[in-house]
Amino acid sequence: MHTIEVVLAMLVAVVASGYLVRVLPLSVPLPLVQIGLGAVIAGVFNRGHALEPDLFFLLFLPPLLFLDGWKIPKQGLFRDKGVILELAFGLVVFTVLGAGLLIHWLIPVMPLGVAFALAAIISPTDPVAVSSIAKSAPIPKRLMHILEGESLLNDASGLVCFRFAVAAVMTGAFSLADASLTFLWVAVAGLAIGVAVTLGVSTFQRWLWRRFGEEPGAAMLVNLLIPFAAYLLAEEANASGILAAVSAGVTMSYVELTGRVSGSMRVQRMAVWNMLQFAFNGIMFVLLGEQLPGIVDRAMTTVSESGHHSAWWLLVYVVVINLALVLLRLAWVYLSLRWSLLRARHRGEARQGTSWRIVVATSLAGVRGAITLAGVLTLPLFLPDGTAFPARDLVIFLAAAVILVSLVGASVALPRLLKGLELPADSGERKEEDLARRLASKAALAGVERMRQQLVQNQTTDNVQLYNDAASRVSLLYQRVLEKDDGPDADPEKVRRMEQGYRQLRSAGLTAEREELFRLTRRGRISDEISRKLIRNLDLLETRQRD
Repeated sequence: MHTIEVVLAMLVAVVASGYLVRVLPLSVPLPLVQIGLGAVIAGVFNRGHALEPDLFFLLFLPPLLFLDGWKIPKQGLFRDKGVILELAFGLVVFTVLGAGLLIHWLIPVMPLGVAFALAAIISPTDPVAVSSIAKSAPIPKRLMHILEGESLLNDASGLVCFRFAVAAVMTGAFSLADASLTFLWVAVAGLAIGVAVTLGVSTFQRWLWRRFGEEPGAAMLVNLLIPFAAYLLAEEANASGILAAVSAGVTMSYVELTGRVSGSMRVQRMAVWNMLQFAFNGIMFVLLGEQLPGIVDRAMTTVSESGHHSAWWLLVYVVVINLALVLLRLAWVYLSLRWSLLRARHRGEARQGTSWRIVVATSLAGVRGAITLAGVLTLPLFLPDGTAFPARDLVIFLAAAVILVSLVGASVALPRLLKGLELPADSGERKEEDLARRLASKAALAGVERMRQQLVQNQTTDNVQLYNDAASRVSLLYQRVLEKDDGPDADPEKVRRMEQGYRQLRSAGLTAEREELFRLTRRGRISDEISRKLIRNLDLLETRQRD
């Protein structure tokens, strides 16, 4: 019963955060509001719930990473794969070495292996936090895609480095060759298992549909279980469950391109996934906030381990470590950019330099999140000889502080840094959308004509006329798209106003239809079943129009 109450309380906190973020006079990212609510629940009402790292990794990470992999634009992911891999793997190793040595120098009583473990767990960025920050800052689309791709992959590299650092502390030994081979297996096997699970489940599901028919509820449940299956199988094979969940999501986006799923199922499935994403993201940060009072309290009692007796030294540690992370990331991004420009010039390509503000924004956008806290909480309590794990509470406090400072820093700095930044207009996406609309409209017109010819065969004259009129009505909707840009002298502003007017009028008509259906239902003129069906059709039309 207590567990149920905890879950319900967290969901209420998540719902409250969704409204609070709109009520607050200042623009505050949703994760910060949720962390604050969690801290209030634990610190003021003493109702906090201890975070269980193994359960956290299994319950929350697979579906969220699966969905992020599913949604991330694949064209941008593969176009900038070099930059993403440099950030996701190279930057992690660079951060572990640089920050680890600095932390050991700053806090001498913290063993080098523990310092490397702390540096490893604070090196990966968080995709949820990055996406949330992007809503309040005008981050260029291409940069956002790079940051999302980096955050999807660097969790695995950071956690692997963390695992090796902890193992070195526990055993007192470390082998670079063994670590490299293990890392290769963890990455390659994790990616392969994720791809295999999605392809295998999707193929088997299509076979079931062809043989026994489609069952939407069961199909949706299977879709929800795919990331958990990929994660668990990868963990059983001692591979990366995180990379397995990500690759399963990326593979699902390609499975979707086959068009084997009905439109209604896609709409239902995405509605379920969006709800789960909001709830799980919120619970993650509420849980993080609930840990903070206890973490701060334990860090205050163990600050003497560092050789200092003032709690102000905790603030010094936090400021220095966060500043070091930003500078290390800035140095890596700058050097990576210069290297990319040099290679482009060597190939004879002409590339423009990137604004310094974009480079700094990339450094500040390295936001840490709940994955960092969940990982650091897996630190063992004792060493093999029975002594306490060195500076465990201090390490946990510093990791939590890095999360908060990176969130607050990015929330405050990025909107001001990128304000007024003139970005080149991206006409490619608009051209692709126009091309897709024209080709789709031509295909639709051809499909309407084929269906009209089938329907009028062996029909009476009256029926033929009815089908011809219906085909003409449907064809007009698609003919608009083809005629919209006729002629090279078409005024773009006039076309834009005309399309805007059409959308407004169409929206007004859909709203009036919906209100009338609600009125008829309230008066008992039509059944609830008919009402839901017709209103859903109108909702789908409105959604398509907004897209």
